[in-house]
Formats: sequence, C-alpha cells, structure tokens
Amino acid sequence: MHELSLAMSIVELAEEEAERRGVQIDAVHLKLGALSGVVKDALLSCYEMACENTPLRGSRLVVEEVPVVIFCPSCRAQRPLRSIQLFCCPECGTPCSEIVHGKELEVVALEIQECAPNPV
Repeated sequence: MHELSLAMSIVELAEEEAERRGVQIDAVHLKLGALSGVVKDALLSCYEMACENTPLRGSRLVVEEVPVVIFCPSCRAQRPLRSIQLFCCPECGTPCSEIVHGKELEVVALEIQECAPNPV
C-alpha cells in the first residue's frame, strides 16, 4: 500500500514546516487528481496512522479531488472528461492525449495555529 508511504511523507513535510515556523498544524490541504494512482480513502486512513506519535496527531487531511481535464486539439480548448475510461473530447469526440489536470498529488496549504512562546 503506497498510500502509507505517501501519508508518511506528507506528515514529515508538514512537521518540518511546523518546526521551522514554530506553529502547530491543524490541517493539511491536498489536491488529488483522479489519475494520481492514489486511493483517497486509503490515504485518509493512512494519514491518521502516520500522524500517531507526532506533533500532527489530531490534525486533518483535507483532500480536494481534481477531475481529469484534457486539451482537445480539434476544439483548441480544455475539456473535463466524462469518464477516465475514454480519452475523447466530450464535445466533438476527437481522441485526446494531452492531460491538463488530473495527475496532481500536491500539498497546497497548511492550516496552522500559532504556538505560545515559552516564557523566559
């Protein structure tokens, strides 16, 4: 299950940023494309496991699912696919190979909470 290694990498990245900035992470926002090869529910479950015994314990993974968008050479326009089984323009039916969106696996934001400074 590669979702666990991905979740661990996401947690590690967020931990580093939290430490660097002196903040607590409440949520990690992720864009996940339909063609990324990642199963959303598995990633969410693995994220919880990866957060155990880390400063991110109790944080949320917020996933924005990104549909597949292709570029149609005939229409000269970007079009969302109706099905990932058929890579043809939904308007004119032309077969399309240029994928504009849908492969994303990207951390796009961190919801943070400022940590109280330690009294001197």
